[in-house]
Amino acid sequence: MDECKVIIMGFGSVGQGVAKAISMKKDLIKDKTGVDIKVVAAADSSSSAISQEGLDEELLVKTKKEEGKLSAYPEFGSDKNGADILDAVEYDCLIEATPTNIVDAEPALSLTFKAFEQGKDVVTSNKGHLALKFREVVEAAEKAGVEFKYEATVGGSMPIINFTKETLASCEIKSIKGILNGTTNYILSRMTSEGSEYEVILKESQELGIAETDPTQDVEGIDAACKTVILANSLLGIDATYSDVKVEGISKINSQAIELAKKDDYLIKLIAEVSPDNLQVSPRLVKRGSSYDVSGTLNMATIKTDLANEVSVIGLGAGSLETASAMLTDLISILKNKI
Repeated sequence: MDECKVIIMGFGSVGQGVAKAISMKKDLIKDKTGVDIKVVAAADSSSSAISQEGLDEELLVKTKKEEGKLSAYPEFGSDKNGADILDAVEYDCLIEATPTNIVDAEPALSLTFKAFEQGKDVVTSNKGHLALKFREVVEAAEKAGVEFKYEATVGGSMPIINFTKETLASCEIKSIKGILNGTTNYILSRMTSEGSEYEVILKESQELGIAETDPTQDVEGIDAACKTVILANSLLGIDATYSDVKVEGISKINSQAIELAKKDDYLIKLIAEVSPDNLQVSPRLVKRGSSYDVSGTLNMATIKTDLANEVSVIGLGAGSLETASAMLTDLISILKNKI
């Protein structure tokens, strides 16, 4: 393979981050794999840009930012959207970056299955279809004989899925415990350092773009619960779905609780626990100075194994380029496997 033609589905912050990262790292990818990356289509929720000869990644981002829709892309803008894009152009890999939908997993589920049916590899950052139908999606990829990579679904730039499968391949994974949502960690960190109330920090986080306009998935623990399911299935072999996770968010945490914890040298963190006996996301007390004492949008996880004891990983859990870095790593892995 001398060339890899990719489609980017979903052109919000993550999709734009992927386009930027491809533009920045084309030469690096060529050096590592011998393959040229060409973006042949990109789609937002209502329109797209399509060219078999390849699109300019920076112009895609510029068009989306300035015009608000990819149909405004010069010459190659289109009103096509959704699954029709996968029929409109020849491609090798679908980069799936649509928003997570925890109700019915669409459009990610249909897009992913269609790509598999077409014999195409898929790299995703979407948690919805994996939180609801992990086993079904993975088995569909295996049946189709294609590669399906999802490192970006958990922890942004924090390496955990590929790291555990490859670097800790000799170990049995007993449990994973960690901070899997950057937005809630930022809010709790600010509440701890400033003594401010939850509502005040949430509003400032939204103004800074760290928290979404509708922050429910983050602050109520839904995002971390989805990641819990993905880790349970992929690393511990637990056949779980979202409904199997006990979930409590941080919206009821107040400054008094934070201060009481600080007096005893503890912090309050939103902790995800993944073990055969417990799938849970909830606010917990952690010791100041422990491995769980990370601030801002950092994520961390402690992986408990039989041979290597405990191994901790850390990384930025929020940000478009950070998430894109994980997706490009998955793409490089797929390309290396084809050499």
